[in-house]
Amino acid sequence: MRTPPTHFNPLARLLHWLMALMIIAMLFIGAGMVTSVSARHEWLINLHKPLGIAILLLVIVRILVRLGTRQPPLPEDLPGWQVMAAKASHLLLYALMLVLPLLGWAMISAAGDPVMLGHSLQLPSILPADAQVFALLRKAHGYLAYLLFLTVLLHLAAALFHGWVRRDEVLDSMLRGRNRN
Repeated sequence: MRTPPTHFNPLARLLHWLMALMIIAMLFIGAGMVTSVSARHEWLINLHKPLGIAILLLVIVRILVRLGTRQPPLPEDLPGWQVMAAKASHLLLYALMLVLPLLGWAMISAAGDPVMLGHSLQLPSILPADAQVFALLRKAHGYLAYLLFLTVLLHLAAALFHGWVRRDEVLDSMLRGRNRN
């Protein structure tokens, strides 16, 4: 039997940190969009859409990498409720990283607007134009974005707890690249 890895796969680490930056940027861009009625609003929307599609594509790659590689185990002395919380929060993060871009795409489609990624690349609509569906999806997109923000904060707090309080190598497994096997 092979010993479990002590660190995440290099591609998994790269995707984790790249997507962390993209998601944090996306949350701030989204917050700026909903609070701005200036010319900046249009600029933020034009940044938000392609970034959302990039996150959607990267999370699919990330899921494939996660399914195709072994992850370091959680510490054996971790209480059961914390193991369950870690697994549930990761599942929630992956679900939100998939659902939010799809909801945004569907929302724009329901608004009857083109889903443009730059000046020349247009994605197909995934829903017919419908003002009521647009309103529902817009509300859901906003609420789920808040849930993503809270989940990211919880994930960060747990990582810092492992790194600074427990000092149990959980944070180190995503920060450093050496595997001992």
